[in-house]
Amino acid sequence: METLNHKEVINLLLQLATMLIMARIFAEIARKLRQPAVVGEILAGIIIGPTILGSLFPAAQDYLFGSHAMSNIALDGFVQISVVLLLFIAGLEVELQVVWNQGKNALKIAVASMALPIIAGFVVAYAFPEFLGVNINDRIVASTFFGLAISITALAVVARVLMDLNLFKTPTGLLIIAAAMIVDVLGWIVFSVILSLSESGSGGLGVWPTIGLTLFFTFFMLTLGKGLINKTLPWINKKLAWPGGLLSLSLAICFLAASFTEFIGIHAIFGAFIIGVALGDSEYLTEKAKEILHQFINNIFAPIFFVSIGLKVNFIEAFDPGIVGVVVIVGLLTKYWGAYIGGRFASLPRKKAMVVGFGLSTRGSMDIILGLIALENGLITESLFIGLVILALISSISSGPLMGWAEKLKI
Repeated sequence: METLNHKEVINLLLQLATMLIMARIFAEIARKLRQPAVVGEILAGIIIGPTILGSLFPAAQDYLFGSHAMSNIALDGFVQISVVLLLFIAGLEVELQVVWNQGKNALKIAVASMALPIIAGFVVAYAFPEFLGVNINDRIVASTFFGLAISITALAVVARVLMDLNLFKTPTGLLIIAAAMIVDVLGWIVFSVILSLSESGSGGLGVWPTIGLTLFFTFFMLTLGKGLINKTLPWINKKLAWPGGLLSLSLAICFLAASFTEFIGIHAIFGAFIIGVALGDSEYLTEKAKEILHQFINNIFAPIFFVSIGLKVNFIEAFDPGIVGVVVIVGLLTKYWGAYIGGRFASLPRKKAMVVGFGLSTRGSMDIILGLIALENGLITESLFIGLVILALISSISSGPLMGWAEKLKI
């Protein structure tokens, strides 16, 4: 088995140390400014990537991230694991009971908040593929992806914003959370399917077997699989060392589920997300255990992923104001109006529908992950990916103030 040599080990350790230190510094700055940590972590990556450090001190940037190919491969392994674990804890946040309690209203809002961006995004990308930067050889799939990318809500970010505004446990807040959970589940199912349909989504079992196994896996894990977890967790909590036994086995089944979906031709993150939903919905997974998982992943693996975004593209050289303008305008308007219309269909008063519209417009994590996967699979260009990152940053920064403003309106 090939291993890293002395210099490559040093280089990998320096890469990880630099990424974690910069991520922590800028996450703390973002927190002081009452912004999500992901904003600071992405900015940290842009600073130590080719955009800033590569422009000002190219030799230093090349030494850290360009001089050892094997170190970069090892770092990419860390990034891939980080993405899988991020989707795992995103799944843990999905509480099916909350979704059931909100019922049809949450479903109406979720579907409307996805339908309008998907339709508008598809039309724009399909009509102007070369301008927008979608793969013209995979035009239908790439256009569908763009619509889906601007329809995703960042569940973790919107939950944090609602907590800051003291809206999390209100009827409106729970409705937003339930709708965001439905958007997450639907979005990742649709994305996994369209990625398997693309020319780049090779390596699976074929389109229809992949779709069939994906639906079977989802149904099984959220019904019988969840039942098996409920029967197994009490034994794990009682017989194995706590929390070590629970944490190690939780991550093990996360990786097993991720490897299964990757094998059938669906991205590994989907398996991690679904197993996270099944595990997180169990009454035997305590809040303390969830908190340990969240702290471990959010403070070690999540920063590695979000910093890596800035290492992959030059945000100055690949910046296209036309593409960014279209992505931001279409993304913000269609997501807000889709959620607002859904809220009105759910019989919400205008003010509450506005709060729901601004809340579900929040991005910042899942959509960036989705965009990066599409970039790596050749569905979009670097310029369009940058547009999606900027859309995520703008929406995550503005959603809190806009929800607070709408909540205070006298209408």
